[in-house]
Amino acid sequence: MLSDLSPVIAASTRWLLSAFPPAFDPLDHALAEAQAWQAATIAAALRYPTALDAELLNLLGPGGSDRLDSVTGADAHPLQGDGHTWRTGVDETVVSWAACLLADADLAAVAAACLAATHHGADNVGAARRLTIPSQRDHRAAPLMRHPDLLSPIADLHRETLLGLLDTDRAGSSPERT
Repeated sequence: MLSDLSPVIAASTRWLLSAFPPAFDPLDHALAEAQAWQAATIAAALRYPTALDAELLNLLGPGGSDRLDSVTGADAHPLQGDGHTWRTGVDETVVSWAACLLADADLAAVAAACLAATHHGADNVGAARRLTIPSQRDHRAAPLMRHPDLLSPIADLHRETLLGLLDTDRAGSSPERT
Protein backbone atom coordinates (compact mmCIF):
# COMPACT_ATOMS: atom_id res chain seq x y z
CA MET A 1 0.00 0.00 0.00
CA LEU A 2 1.29 3.45 -0.87
CA SER A 3 -0.03 5.10 2.30
CA ASP A 4 3.50 5.09 3.71
CA LEU A 5 4.53 7.17 0.67
CA SER A 6 1.51 9.49 0.80
CA PRO A 7 3.35 12.53 2.20
CA VAL A 8 6.04 12.50 -0.50
CA ILE A 9 3.45 11.82 -3.22
CA ALA A 10 1.29 14.71 -2.03
CA ALA A 11 4.21 17.14 -1.76
CA SER A 12 5.66 16.09 -5.12
CA THR A 13 2.26 16.43 -6.79
CA ARG A 14 1.83 19.88 -5.26
CA TRP A 15 5.29 20.92 -6.43
CA LEU A 16 4.55 19.83 -10.01
CA LEU A 17 1.27 21.76 -9.98
CA SER A 18 2.93 24.89 -8.60
CA ALA A 19 5.87 24.76 -11.01
CA PHE A 20 3.75 23.90 -14.07
CA PRO A 21 0.33 25.39 -13.32
CA PRO A 22 -2.72 23.95 -15.08
CA ALA A 23 -5.22 25.92 -17.11
CA PHE A 24 -7.59 28.13 -15.11
CA ASP A 25 -10.77 26.07 -15.22
CA PRO A 26 -11.52 24.00 -12.05
CA LEU A 27 -11.98 20.88 -14.19
CA ASP A 28 -8.59 21.52 -15.81
CA HIS A 29 -7.04 21.79 -12.35
CA ALA A 30 -8.60 18.50 -11.30
CA LEU A 31 -7.42 16.75 -14.46
CA ALA A 32 -3.91 18.17 -14.09
CA GLU A 33 -3.82 17.12 -10.44
CA ALA A 34 -4.86 13.58 -11.38
CA GLN A 35 -2.06 13.39 -13.93
CA ALA A 36 0.54 14.77 -11.52
CA TRP A 37 -0.67 12.43 -8.76
CA GLN A 38 -0.47 9.37 -11.03
CA ALA A 39 3.04 10.33 -12.14
CA ALA A 40 4.23 11.03 -8.58
CA THR A 41 2.66 7.81 -7.29
CA ILE A 42 4.36 5.65 -9.90
CA ALA A 43 7.65 7.49 -9.43
CA ALA A 44 7.52 7.15 -5.64
CA ALA A 45 6.69 3.44 -5.82
CA LEU A 46 9.61 2.85 -8.17
CA ARG A 47 11.97 5.03 -6.10
CA TYR A 48 11.00 3.30 -2.83
CA PRO A 49 10.02 -0.21 -3.99
CA THR A 50 10.22 -2.07 -0.67
CA ALA A 51 8.67 -1.58 2.74
CA LEU A 52 12.17 -0.96 4.13
CA ASP A 53 12.80 1.76 1.53
CA ALA A 54 9.55 3.48 2.51
CA GLU A 55 10.42 3.25 6.22
CA LEU A 56 13.87 4.73 5.59
CA LEU A 57 12.23 7.58 3.67
CA ASN A 58 9.92 8.25 6.61
CA LEU A 59 12.86 8.14 9.01
CA LEU A 60 15.34 10.25 7.02
CA GLY A 61 13.02 12.49 5.02
CA PRO A 62 12.88 13.17 1.30
CA GLY A 63 15.28 16.12 1.04
CA GLY A 64 13.04 18.98 -0.05
CA SER A 65 12.63 21.05 -3.18
CA ASP A 66 15.65 23.38 -2.98
CA ARG A 67 17.42 22.10 -6.09
CA LEU A 68 14.17 21.83 -8.05
CA ASP A 69 13.30 25.40 -7.10
CA SER A 70 16.74 26.50 -8.21
CA VAL A 71 16.40 24.79 -11.60
CA THR A 72 12.99 26.36 -12.25
CA GLY A 73 13.90 29.77 -10.86
CA ALA A 74 11.41 29.56 -8.01
CA ASP A 75 14.21 30.39 -5.59
CA ALA A 76 14.51 33.91 -7.04
CA HIS A 77 11.96 35.04 -4.46
CA PRO A 78 12.66 33.61 -1.01
CA LEU A 79 10.10 31.02 -0.02
CA GLN A 80 9.61 31.48 3.69
CA GLY A 81 6.92 30.98 6.28
CA ASP A 82 4.43 28.30 7.09
CA GLY A 83 2.92 28.48 3.61
CA HIS A 84 6.01 26.86 2.15
CA THR A 85 6.88 24.21 4.73
CA TRP A 86 5.27 21.55 2.51
CA ARG A 87 8.31 21.91 0.21
CA THR A 88 10.41 19.96 2.72
CA GLY A 89 8.32 16.89 1.86
CA VAL A 90 9.26 16.98 -1.83
CA ASP A 91 11.58 14.30 -3.16
CA GLU A 92 13.76 15.56 -6.02
CA THR A 93 14.11 12.17 -7.67
CA VAL A 94 10.39 11.44 -7.46
CA VAL A 95 9.59 14.78 -9.09
CA SER A 96 12.22 14.25 -11.79
CA TRP A 97 10.92 10.77 -12.58
CA ALA A 98 7.33 12.05 -12.55
CA ALA A 99 8.36 14.74 -15.05
CA CYS A 100 9.83 12.02 -17.28
CA LEU A 101 6.55 10.11 -17.11
CA LEU A 102 4.43 13.18 -17.79
CA ALA A 103 6.50 14.02 -20.86
CA ASP A 104 6.44 10.51 -22.34
CA ALA A 105 3.29 8.37 -22.22
CA ASP A 106 5.13 5.31 -23.55
CA LEU A 107 7.70 5.52 -20.78
CA ALA A 108 4.84 5.98 -18.30
CA ALA A 109 3.25 2.76 -19.55
CA VAL A 110 6.53 0.86 -19.05
CA ALA A 111 6.89 2.34 -15.56
CA ALA A 112 3.30 1.50 -14.62
CA ALA A 113 3.85 -2.08 -15.76
CA CYS A 114 6.91 -2.32 -13.50
CA LEU A 115 4.88 -1.45 -10.38
CA ALA A 116 3.86 -5.09 -9.98
CA ALA A 117 7.46 -5.89 -9.05
CA THR A 118 7.39 -3.48 -6.09
CA HIS A 119 6.12 -4.00 -2.56
CA HIS A 120 3.33 -1.54 -3.36
CA GLY A 121 1.89 -3.43 -6.34
CA ALA A 122 0.18 -2.11 -9.44
CA ASP A 123 -3.31 -1.74 -7.95
CA ASN A 124 -2.66 1.64 -6.34
CA VAL A 125 -2.72 3.62 -9.58
CA GLY A 126 -5.06 1.43 -11.58
CA ALA A 127 -4.54 1.81 -15.30
CA ALA A 128 -3.12 5.33 -14.87
CA ARG A 129 -4.85 6.17 -18.14
CA ARG A 130 -4.51 9.95 -17.74
CA LEU A 131 -0.77 9.36 -17.67
CA THR A 132 -0.30 6.43 -20.04
CA ILE A 133 -3.01 7.25 -22.59
CA PRO A 134 -3.61 10.99 -22.17
CA SER A 135 -6.51 12.45 -24.09
CA GLN A 136 -6.51 15.80 -25.83
CA ARG A 137 -8.48 17.09 -22.82
CA ASP A 138 -5.68 15.92 -20.51
CA HIS A 139 -3.13 17.79 -22.62
CA ARG A 140 -5.29 20.94 -22.69
CA ALA A 141 -5.77 20.78 -18.91
CA ALA A 142 -2.03 20.65 -18.22
CA PRO A 143 -0.23 22.16 -21.20
CA LEU A 144 2.85 23.20 -19.22
CA MET A 145 3.07 19.99 -17.21
CA ARG A 146 2.85 17.80 -20.34
CA HIS A 147 5.30 19.81 -22.46
CA PRO A 148 8.57 17.84 -22.88
CA ASP A 149 10.70 20.93 -23.49
CA LEU A 150 9.44 22.70 -20.36
CA LEU A 151 9.82 19.57 -18.26
CA SER A 152 13.29 18.66 -19.54
CA PRO A 153 15.35 20.67 -16.99
CA ILE A 154 13.58 18.75 -14.20
CA ALA A 155 13.31 15.42 -16.00
CA ASP A 156 16.98 15.48 -17.01
CA LEU A 157 18.10 15.60 -13.35
CA HIS A 158 17.46 11.86 -12.87
CA ARG A 159 16.27 10.55 -16.27
CA GLU A 160 19.22 8.18 -16.77
CA THR A 161 18.60 6.54 -13.41
CA LEU A 162 14.95 5.95 -14.31
CA LEU A 163 15.83 4.58 -17.73
CA GLY A 164 18.37 2.24 -16.14
CA LEU A 165 15.85 1.09 -13.56
CA LEU A 166 13.28 0.39 -16.25
CA ASP A 167 15.95 -1.33 -18.34
CA THR A 168 15.47 0.92 -21.31
CA ASP A 169 17.92 3.04 -23.28
CA ARG A 170 15.43 5.24 -24.99
CA ALA A 171 14.81 8.93 -25.17
CA GLY A 172 11.35 9.26 -26.66
CA SER A 173 11.18 6.01 -28.64
CA SER A 174 9.80 2.56 -27.94
CA PRO A 175 11.45 0.68 -25.09
CA GLU A 176 14.04 -1.91 -25.96
CA ARG A 177 14.26 -4.81 -23.56
CA THR A 178 17.43 -6.83 -23.18
